[in-house]
Amino acid sequence: MSIPELIEQRRSIKKFTDRVVTHDEIETLLDAAILAPNHRLTRPWRFYVLGPESRYAYGLALGERKGRKLPDPEAARALRETVAAEHRALPCMIGVAIVANENPEIGEEDYAAAMMAIENLALAAVTLGLGTHIKTGGVMSDVAARVATGVGETERIVAIVNVGEPAEQPAPRKREPATAFTTWRP
Repeated sequence: MSIPELIEQRRSIKKFTDRVVTHDEIETLLDAAILAPNHRLTRPWRFYVLGPESRYAYGLALGERKGRKLPDPEAARALRETVAAEHRALPCMIGVAIVANENPEIGEEDYAAAMMAIENLALAAVTLGLGTHIKTGGVMSDVAARVATGVGETERIVAIVNVGEPAEQPAPRKREPATAFTTWRP
């Protein structure tokens, strides 16, 4: 498969089969991730492969955040438990973090490198017949999510990547062509 075809095949997968993602498959994904461009060769990325209990704890943290938006305490508790159970049931979750750098320029470069590493991981997953769902947001800095993931005090969670065999392949979404976002300057 050509690179453009591979990129076109990548989708955000929300439903996975029960097939276990093997240790070898995870290592293949991580080996692809660390081939991302990295200015200054700081190798800032850190990967946390979460087992069922860590996935559950992360799901509790996320569910707690979602539950706070509900006025009914019982509905909030039920949502928290549902989200936690859904995360425990995922075939694989990988936390991607970077080592914090006091220099803002290097920090931005390292964040960009980690995001490119995540894209490499996602594209490698397609070649293995796997899918990914890249998750970011406020929960990345939540104390309970950080504890569940196991990141160090000097690390920043960039994303959580859910990985597994797709239960369904979503159709591609209509996207504007690159020309809609491109300016050619003399």
